[in-house]
Amino acid sequence: MMDKIDKIDKIYTDIPFYGSRKISEEILRRHDQVVNRKKVQRLMRKMGIRAIYPQPKTSATDNQHQKYPYLLKNCLIDKVNEVWGTDITYIRLKQGFAYLVAIIDWFSRYVISWKLSESLETSFCIDALTEALNKAKPKIHNSDQGVQYTSKNYIEVLKNQNIKISMDGRGRCMDNIFTERLWRSVKYENVYIKSYENYHEAEKGLDEYFEFYNNYRIHQALGYKTPQEIYNF
Repeated sequence: MMDKIDKIDKIYTDIPFYGSRKISEEILRRHDQVVNRKKVQRLMRKMGIRAIYPQPKTSATDNQHQKYPYLLKNCLIDKVNEVWGTDITYIRLKQGFAYLVAIIDWFSRYVISWKLSESLETSFCIDALTEALNKAKPKIHNSDQGVQYTSKNYIEVLKNQNIKISMDGRGRCMDNIFTERLWRSVKYENVYIKSYENYHEAEKGLDEYFEFYNNYRIHQALGYKTPQEIYNF
C-alpha cells in the first residue's frame, strides 16, 4: 500500500489538479502499473488530499461550517504581514505517514510557523496559527475551505485578532499558489531525499529544512535573497 501512496503523493505534488481517474492513468504511464481508480480514491482520502477542481458538496458537517469569500483577486501584496497563507500536506514516512501544516508570509515567502501531526485534527492547525501570532499579525489570512480552517475554534482565533478571513474558491488552484510552491520545495528538496523513518525523525529533519529554507535558500522571485532577508527588511 505504501508504494502506491508514494506514487500518488509524487503525482499529486507535481499535478495537484489531477483527480483519482487521471492519477490512476498517470501511475500506469509512469510506472507501468495498473491501480484501480476506487483504490486511488480510498488512498487519497486516507492521505487527506483532493484534486483542486470544482467538486460536489461534501458532508453535512462540512456544510455547516461558514465559508468566507476570496479577498485577494487583483490585490497587490507589497509588504510583509499583509497576507498569510496556510495549507496542509501529506508527508510520507517509512513507518506510516504524517501531516504538515505551515503558515507562510506571501510577500517574503517566509515560513512563520509549522507543525507536524499524526492526524488531521484541527488542533495542530490552531497550534501553528497561535505560534505565528505570537510573532506577528497579518491583515488577511488565506486558506482553503477545509474543515480545519472553517472550524469554529480556528475562526475564533482569527476574529479575536481582527484579522480578515479569505478562503480559496473551490477549483481555484492559483488562489494559494505560494503554499503550493512551498510544498513542492519541501518534498523534492527534503522529504523525498531524506525518506524519513518515522514521525520523530521527520520532525527533526523538517525543523532543519525550514531553518535552511527561511535563512539560506535564495529565491529568484525575491531577487536572489532569502525569505528571512525580505521578512526582516
